Amino acid sequence: MPDQQTHPEFVYRLATAAEWAAAVEAGAVPTRDIDERDGYFHLSTRTQALETARLYFADTENLLALEIPLDEIAADTKFELAPKRGETFPHLYGTLAAAQVSRVIRLVRTADGFAFGEAL
Repeated sequence: MPDQQTHPEFVYRLATAAEWAAAVEAGAVPTRDIDERDGYFHLSTRTQALETARLYFADTENLLALEIPLDEIAADTKFELAPKRGETFPHLYGTLAAAQVSRVIRLVRTADGFAFGEAL
């Protein structure tokens, strides 16, 4: 189990509303090409999620942040350096079940990116 002083209580998977609907139907969050290529699910901490959204999902409509308790996936998650960003990010080496998502939060557009909105 991760040390709560060094790792957050929750991590986040950014997803479109369509990806989340597919996850609910299939019971598992779908991977993307980048996940397949790198061999893990790309996740973010809460403080990283908005910058990730701004950098990689600027043109995405109906963007959501899937909140996952780190304890749920800790055994298969490693915090590893992402050289392009110069930060360590949570990487999930395994599957992500829809049931492991504790809350779905709408991301709303702002003048300079995104902000956390209401939980669905």
